[in-house]
Amino acid sequence: MAADTTTRSTAIPALRPQPSPGREWILMYHSIADPSDDPYGITVAPARLDLQLRWLRRTGLTGVGIGTLLRAHAAGRSRGLVGLTFDDGYTDFLEEALPLLRRHEFTATVFVLPGRLGGANDWDPEGPRKPLLTEEGIRSVAAAGMEVASHGLLHQDLTETPDDVLRQETRRSRDALREITGVAPSGFCYPYGAVDPRAVDAVRGAGYGYGCAIDPGALAGAYALPRTHISQADRSLRLWAKRLRHRVRR
Repeated sequence: MAADTTTRSTAIPALRPQPSPGREWILMYHSIADPSDDPYGITVAPARLDLQLRWLRRTGLTGVGIGTLLRAHAAGRSRGLVGLTFDDGYTDFLEEALPLLRRHEFTATVFVLPGRLGGANDWDPEGPRKPLLTEEGIRSVAAAGMEVASHGLLHQDLTETPDDVLRQETRRSRDALREITGVAPSGFCYPYGAVDPRAVDAVRGAGYGYGCAIDPGALAGAYALPRTHISQADRSLRLWAKRLRHRVRR
């Protein structure tokens, strides 16, 4: 006898899968300073950042840190939110970005390097040396209501490091930030955006709740969140195009 498929389909309703957190729009910034000497295209002038944040507000978007964004996503309340991230933990975040974020009533996640406290961006072979946050600076970022998260210890490509270094970059950086801020960070950002399954497993195993990449491809998910790079060249039209491209890729 043939199975009664009609009865079975009505008795067991189909479940709608929960959307992936990788669908959320996350913007990636680095240094907020004079972009005139910037071979990598990662520096945005304060005035341009102000215009970009104004554009987000006009578009009906509110900038938040990634922890806040993911909690809102889990609760089904992330509509109207956009993630803001600042990589490397430059001192200019406190001096230039923070006042603008406060002006627009935004928050953000700052990915810092506890193994280079008060140091500089020595991993960049070209361009100017830029100072990095000290312990006091990191505490100031946290006290201002921003999320402090890890960018590893020394800004190393995790896909090319041996196992012992991988553990240091993930576990030790988390412990170091807990000592500085009193709170273990929930987020990690892969230096250079370089990610592979081994790096993802290390970040998850170290106790982080999420990881940020750039364009992780098939690895996209809570531990390899894709982000949109924002540069000095991004004005209204380019921002619209980047938002549209993000929506298409969803």
